[in-house]
Amino acid sequence: QVQLVESGGGLVQPGGSLTLSCVASGSVLFIKAMNMAWYRQAPGLQRELVASITRASGTTYADSVKGRFTISRDYAKNTLTLRMNSLKPEDTAVYYCKGGNTWGQGTQVTVSS
Repeated sequence: QVQLVESGGGLVQPGGSLTLSCVASGSVLFIKAMNMAWYRQAPGLQRELVASITRASGTTYADSVKGRFTISRDYAKNTLTLRMNSLKPEDTAVYYCKGGNTWGQGTQVTVSS
């Protein structure tokens, strides 16, 4: 079994940056084999895929974040990271880490002046 814990959310002004982290614990072999992803859910909207990364480090991004967000993973630290630049108010949401079929608890990101 795997547990995922996110951190790094907060309040930031438009144009600012934040880095989200997701630490995985549990079965080391399973963690290293997982495809992982970041999702987000804004109030009243469905949860949407933001970015994903395979165990071979192949990445995909939602069109809305391409060129602004970067997903990466550190196998030694079992950590998934989302670097978010040029943040916009529409990026405001609860951000969730997903590994395999396991979800983290979410971390709030608010972009506002």
